[in-house]
Amino acid sequence: MDNGFPHRRVAVVTGAARGIGAALSRELAARGLRVALLGREVETLRAVAVELPWDARCFGVDVTDLAAMEATAARVADEMGPASVVVANAGIAATGPFAGGDPALWERVVGVNLFGSANTARAFLPQLACTQGYFLQVASTAAFGAAPMMSAYCASKAGAESFAQALRAEVAAQGIGVGIAYLHWTRTEMTRDIDEHPVLEALRASQPRFAARVHTAEEVARRLRRGVERRSTSIHCPPWLRLVQPLRPAFPPLVGLVARRHLKRLDTGELARASGVLGAGGEADWAARGRGR
Repeated sequence: MDNGFPHRRVAVVTGAARGIGAALSRELAARGLRVALLGREVETLRAVAVELPWDARCFGVDVTDLAAMEATAARVADEMGPASVVVANAGIAATGPFAGGDPALWERVVGVNLFGSANTARAFLPQLACTQGYFLQVASTAAFGAAPMMSAYCASKAGAESFAQALRAEVAAQGIGVGIAYLHWTRTEMTRDIDEHPVLEALRASQPRFAARVHTAEEVARRLRRGVERRSTSIHCPPWLRLVQPLRPAFPPLVGLVARRHLKRLDTGELARASGVLGAGGEADWAARGRGR
């Protein structure tokens, strides 16, 4: 064993081009794993890969394309060996009203965050069965309390959580561990305008100071890596999220009440300007589909 991992085993991280995916790739590589970085932006993936101490490889793929994901999984096994760790991290977010919003963008957010996670599991479960490995689903506190103006993101993260819970029971007999990571405010490209974006600012303003703190991607990645080492069934970033799990039934009405009060202070023009895909990763994904603004 080497720092919690068998030496030179293979880890797969989707959405590894930036943010949490890139930071977690660095954490896993520093602990001796060979990392397969998956994502749509190959050049950005390569910039991450060159920083890693071991033999990291990049695979350009759209997680919503099951055939492409299955072909990528076969390449990973052929070029690097079967995966022992798979992290379904790829995700995008968009803000804006449901009524009058772009249905294609709404579907794309759900497609990447939910169907992309399912495709990742479907493509790599045969390898995890061989290695008795570990699958980590990256979820969010958006699964706790659905926030207005972010219906696609909240729906997709709640679905991803339920998917992982169901999958855990199905694959336990094969020796595969399944974990769910619950993330709160994290400083990534997705939240780069968190202090100026009226929707995100309103949501943060409704929370107590400790809950509104924005954590770095590196902080979150360290906690995720420790959870992967322990094959944890749940990882909470920050740790206090574990304490509020029993209170989850109260969150949707509470979040809705507080958010409505803040959103009423914003004019329709400001909300319209704030609508759309968030962050460089989401913008790149949306532009690749020919729908960028």
